[in-house]
Amino acid sequence: VYYVKKARNHRWRCSHVTFWCADEHLCNQWIQALKELLEMQKSRPKQLLVYINPYGGKRQGKRIYEQKVAPLFSLASISTDVVITEHANHAKDNLFEVNINKYDGVVCVGGDGMFSEVMHGLIGRMQKDSGIDQNNPKAPLVQCNIRIGIIPAGSTDCICYSTIGISDPVTSALHIIVGDCQPLDVSSVHHNNTFLKYCVSLLGYGFYGDILKDSEKKRWMGPMRYDYSGFKTFLTHHYYEGTISFQPAKHTVGSPRDKYSCRTGCYICKKSEQQLAQQQKQCGLKHEEEEEWKVIKGKFLAINAVNMSCACPRSPKGLSPAAHLADGSADLILVRKCSRFDFLRYLVRHTNQDDQFDFSFVDVHRVKCFQFTSKLSEDNESNVTDMGKKRFGQFCRDHPACCCNIANSTWNCDGETLESSAIEVRVHCQLMKLFARGIEETCKDEAAYSQSSVEQLL
Repeated sequence: VYYVKKARNHRWRCSHVTFWCADEHLCNQWIQALKELLEMQKSRPKQLLVYINPYGGKRQGKRIYEQKVAPLFSLASISTDVVITEHANHAKDNLFEVNINKYDGVVCVGGDGMFSEVMHGLIGRMQKDSGIDQNNPKAPLVQCNIRIGIIPAGSTDCICYSTIGISDPVTSALHIIVGDCQPLDVSSVHHNNTFLKYCVSLLGYGFYGDILKDSEKKRWMGPMRYDYSGFKTFLTHHYYEGTISFQPAKHTVGSPRDKYSCRTGCYICKKSEQQLAQQQKQCGLKHEEEEEWKVIKGKFLAINAVNMSCACPRSPKGLSPAAHLADGSADLILVRKCSRFDFLRYLVRHTNQDDQFDFSFVDVHRVKCFQFTSKLSEDNESNVTDMGKKRFGQFCRDHPACCCNIANSTWNCDGETLESSAIEVRVHCQLMKLFARGIEETCKDEAAYSQSSVEQLL
């Protein structure tokens, strides 16, 4: 009998035990009982569509799948249709063409960019089949019933780390085989009633947007480009003026400053989902539009909106430790203009256990939608003077010794740049599902916990 053995640090491994019985009748009873138990687990997938990115991240997606994942799928009698992606958006475009109804799930082997491709293809396909206009920022989107599995093979694997607790291919494969299901909030990003992107982890303007834009020019450096661009961006210390308008997420039970992290079977996610559904049923969308908007103007070093903690090995707590995966809200973090030393103190707190929001220049709000407009919007491109400023601003970005301030930054949307600085963002509660169960609670004695788990399974 093959079973999942839980090891340290949220790691899962496949193990087996052999039963011996001299009584053939009793042995057949055991086999029949096991078959009935397996048949009851309807959530276990039988056929999967697998997309492998052989180029991004560690550039080992194909090898990781063939050596570590495929044998486990075969052992669990899961059929797979494998597609090796050959160019950008290959997986996204393919999902608009295949018969997705014959699959129990879609698996992506790669980094966060590969996951984003699959997510956009799957959500876009569902909206297209349902006749939903994605360009309408207020349109109620149709939930995706087909789950997505993530086999991590990227540089950071933030989404996998934040939903399972570790970026390990074998652990992720076993979560898929067991048939776990974790709902996930998705934010839609629009500009002037035009759909731009979906976002599940980080939507960052200012510091993280500048890092991404600069690092894109240095792909030849590999993963080291993020460290180099981060250090360079920190030294330039640019701030950006703008206006943030947002609607507080009054339906949520928790807050960004509490100590309740999102874990398996999260009570806050379940309760917030019920309250949000009740609010929408009683009030409808019209009342939602009439709800009070809060407006904040200022000079910001960074504006970050996160749908999850955004934890990763370098930042185990993430950008917002109390952010939840499926409560229908995002944590909006505003870092106002401050000294370079104070900003460094804020960044350092992402790597330790101290409260990263405990600064006078940092504000955090739990929101269900927000809008941002920069002081000098990119929409004025037709103006010759603004065009000159924009070009001069680009020159200054490439030569940070210049002391003038840059008008606009770039939005970092799950690791991809957005051209427009003025955006409208709305959180869609539990729009999609993953082959995951959230991060499980850790015991003081994880070895004893693993042993007890095996005993229960046996």
